[in-house]
Amino acid sequence: MYLYHYGLRELPFTITPNTQFYYDLKSHHEAFEVVLTALKTGEGFIKITGEVGTGKTLLCRRLLNEMPDFFKAAYVPDSYLDPAELRLAIAQELDVDTEKLGNQQQLARALQQRLLDISKSDQSVVIIIDEAQALPEESLEALRLLSNLETERRKLVHIVLLGQPELDERLSQKAFRQLRQRISFSHKLTAMNAEETADYIAHRMQVAGYKGTPIFNWKLIKHIHRCSRGVPRLVNMLCHKMMLLAYGEGRHKLTNHDLRFAVKDTEDTRLESGRWLPLTIGIAAMCLLIAAMGYWQIAEGGL
Repeated sequence: MYLYHYGLRELPFTITPNTQFYYDLKSHHEAFEVVLTALKTGEGFIKITGEVGTGKTLLCRRLLNEMPDFFKAAYVPDSYLDPAELRLAIAQELDVDTEKLGNQQQLARALQQRLLDISKSDQSVVIIIDEAQALPEESLEALRLLSNLETERRKLVHIVLLGQPELDERLSQKAFRQLRQRISFSHKLTAMNAEETADYIAHRMQVAGYKGTPIFNWKLIKHIHRCSRGVPRLVNMLCHKMMLLAYGEGRHKLTNHDLRFAVKDTEDTRLESGRWLPLTIGIAAMCLLIAAMGYWQIAEGGL
C-alpha cells in the first residue's frame, strides 16, 4: 500500500479496533472511569451508549485488557442471542465445561455454581456485552435475573451493557422498568471536537511510525472534522482514502481536493454546504485512472 511512501510501519487509519492505537479521548476516559468506579462499588448494571463509530468496541477491549485482577471478565461480542445461547456464551467465557450438560436447567445450575466458586476465590464476575441494543427482550430479562445472584456480602455478577442509542430507547419501554431501575451508572460516548480530531490524527500517525512534517494541517483537519462530524471511524476512513489518493499521484502533501474525493466515496460523511461542487467519481475510479495514466506514460516512453 502506501507504507514506504510515507515512512510508516503500519497503516494508521484502519477501522478494525486496535488497542495499540487507542487514544484517551475525554469521553472515553470518562466512560472508562465510570465503569471502574461502578464495579469497585459493587453495582450490578452499568450502561455505556454511543453512536455508530464512536469507539464502543475499542472501549470494550481496553476494559478487558486493563480490568483489575479482582475481576474475571466474560465478553459477549455477539449480542443477538436468545436466553439459552446467551447463558451458554457466558458459561463458556467463564470456563464452564458445557459439553456434558444435557439441558438448560443443568446449564443454569453449573453457571450459578461457577459464579459461587469465583466469588469464594475473592473475585467478581463482570459480563461485558457489546452491541447490547440487539439483545432480544427475553435475553435482557435473562440478564436481569442473572444479576439477582448474590451472597450476603456482594453480588456475584456485574453487567456492563455497551450499545447504540437504540438501547436507551428500548430500555425506556415499560416492559424494561425493572432492569432500567437497576442501572446505577451510565455514560454516553460523544464525537470528537476539532482539537480532539487533530490530536487523534497526530497520535495515530505517530503510533504508525510517522516522523516527518505533519501531512494533515490544521485547516484541513477542521474540514475533516466537519465532514465526519468528529466520529472516529469516519475520520479514519477519510484520512486513509486521502493518503491513498496522494500516494497514487506521487504526493506527500494532502489537500482539500483529496478530502472532496474521500467524502464522495464514503457513506455517512458530507461535504460542507456551499463550499465544494459535488463530484461523481469515486476513489476506486480515481485510482484506476491514475494507474492507466502511468501505464500509457510507460508505453509511450518505450515506443
